[in-house]
Amino acid sequence: MTVTQAAPLKQRAAGTQRDNRWSILVLLCLSLLLITVDATVLHIAVPALTAALEPSSIQLLWIIDIYSLVVAPLLIMFGTLGDRYGRKRLVLAGFVLFGVASLGAAFAPSALMLILARALLGVGGAMIMPATLSLIRQVFTDRRERALALGVWSAVAAAGAAVGPLIGGVLVEIWWGAVFLINVPILIVLLPAAARLLPESPRRADLPWDGLSAALSVLGILALAFGLKEAGAGSLLPFWASVAVFLAGVGLLAWFVLRQRRLPYPLLQIGLFRRRAFTTGVAGVLLGVFSLVGLQLMLAQYLQLVLGDSPVRAAVRMLPLVLSAITGGLAAAHILPRIGMRATMSGGLGLVALSLTPTLSWGVEGHSVMLAICFVGIGFGVQVALLAASDTIMAAAPESQAGGAAAIEETAYELGAGLGVAVLGTITAIVYSPGLRAVAGVPSDGMDKARQSLAGAAHVADEVGGSAGIRLLDAARWAFVDALHTTVVVSVVLLTLTAIAVATLLRRD
Repeated sequence: MTVTQAAPLKQRAAGTQRDNRWSILVLLCLSLLLITVDATVLHIAVPALTAALEPSSIQLLWIIDIYSLVVAPLLIMFGTLGDRYGRKRLVLAGFVLFGVASLGAAFAPSALMLILARALLGVGGAMIMPATLSLIRQVFTDRRERALALGVWSAVAAAGAAVGPLIGGVLVEIWWGAVFLINVPILIVLLPAAARLLPESPRRADLPWDGLSAALSVLGILALAFGLKEAGAGSLLPFWASVAVFLAGVGLLAWFVLRQRRLPYPLLQIGLFRRRAFTTGVAGVLLGVFSLVGLQLMLAQYLQLVLGDSPVRAAVRMLPLVLSAITGGLAAAHILPRIGMRATMSGGLGLVALSLTPTLSWGVEGHSVMLAICFVGIGFGVQVALLAASDTIMAAAPESQAGGAAAIEETAYELGAGLGVAVLGTITAIVYSPGLRAVAGVPSDGMDKARQSLAGAAHVADEVGGSAGIRLLDAARWAFVDALHTTVVVSVVLLTLTAIAVATLLRRD
C-alpha cells in the first residue's frame, strides 16, 4: 500500500474514532467502575465471607487488601507497557484476566485461594486502568471535550470506591460469591464492545522498560504490608521475622527510588516530588483515600456486627456517604476557584476529622441521625479534598510531565486504599484481640477463633449458642468498639496533622 492510499484510511479511522468518542467514554468508564468498585465491594460482605471460609484476621485483611496492594505498584508498569505494545491489546487482555480471576474468587474453596484470586484481579485491574485515561486523551482531541471527559473519568474513579459497599450489600444477600460473579456477565458484554470500539494506539517498541524497577516496587509494597500485618496480628511469623520483612520492604522501595533517580527513562518521575505543591497534593490524595477506604471497612463491620444491621440495611445506612461524596465532587469544582487550593484541601481534610470525632463517644447502641450526619461530613470532606489535591498535582507538574504526574496520582489512589485497610485494620486487630477476655462456657479454641475478628466471634457465638454465645458476642462487640475508637483517634490525628501541613506548605495557590 502506498503512502497516498494509506492517508485516506488513517483519516477514515480518525473520523470513526471521533464519531464513537462518547461511546468509547462510556465503555472506558464502565471498565474503570469495575476496577474501583472491587477495592471496597467486600466491606459489607465480611460477615458472610467469614462464615463461609472462616479466615483468620490476617487472612481477612489480605482478602480485602491484596487487590489494591497489587494494583498500586503495577499501574505505572502497565502504563509503560501499554505505550510500548498497544493500549487496546492490554485492555482486552486485562478484561480476560479480570473475568477469569472473578470466577476463581467467586468459587474459591478456601481463604488462601480467595487471596490468590484477588491478587489476579489486581493484575487484571492494573492492566486496564492506565489505558482508560490514556485512551481518553487519544480519542478526545478537542480540549474542551477532553476536559469534560476527564472530569467524568475522575468522578467515576472517586464514586466507585464509595459505591462499592452499597453494591456488595445487595449482592451478598444472594451469596457472598455474587460480589465477584457479577463481573463476568458485564465483562462478556464489554469485551466484544472494546474489541470493536477501542482505537489502536501507536506502539513505541523502542520505549525502554525496566523490569527490575517493576519487581522492586511490587515486592517492596507487598513486603511492607505483609510485615506490618504480621507484626500487628499475624500468626505465620514470629514478631522479629515480621519486623525483618517490613524492613526488607522499606529497603526494596529505597532501592527502587534510588534506581529511578539514575535511569534516563524511569518508571516513576521521582523528580516531581522536589516540587512542594506536588508532594503535598500526592500526600492529600494518599491520606484522603486511606481514610475513606480504611474507615469504610471498620464502619461497615460496626453496622452489621455491633448494631446488627443486615447487609442491605448496612449498605443503605452508608448511602449518605456515597451521595455526599458525589455531591462533594460536584461542589468542589465551584468551591476551588473561590477559596483556593490550600483552603479547599485543608478544609476538606479538617471536615473529615471533625465528622469522625462524635464516633468516639459511641458504644453498642444505635445513633441513626448522627451516623448519617457523620457519613455526610466524611464523604463530602474527602471528595472536596481529593479534587483539590488532584488539581494541585496537575498544576504543579510541567506539561511535559503531565502523564507521569497522572500515573503517580493513580498510584496514590490505589496505594492509599491498600494502606488504609492494612494500617487501620492492623490497629483494630491489635486492640481487639487482647481486649476480648475469656468467656465462661466458651472453649479455648473457640475463644482463639473469636479473637481473630469480630466476624469470627459472631460465628463462634452462633455455634456455641445459649447464654454463653450471647455473652461472647456482647463482649466481642465492646472489644471491637474499643478498637474502633483507637482507629478513629489515629485517623483524626493523621487527618488533622495533614490539614495543618497543607495549610502551612501551600502558602500560595
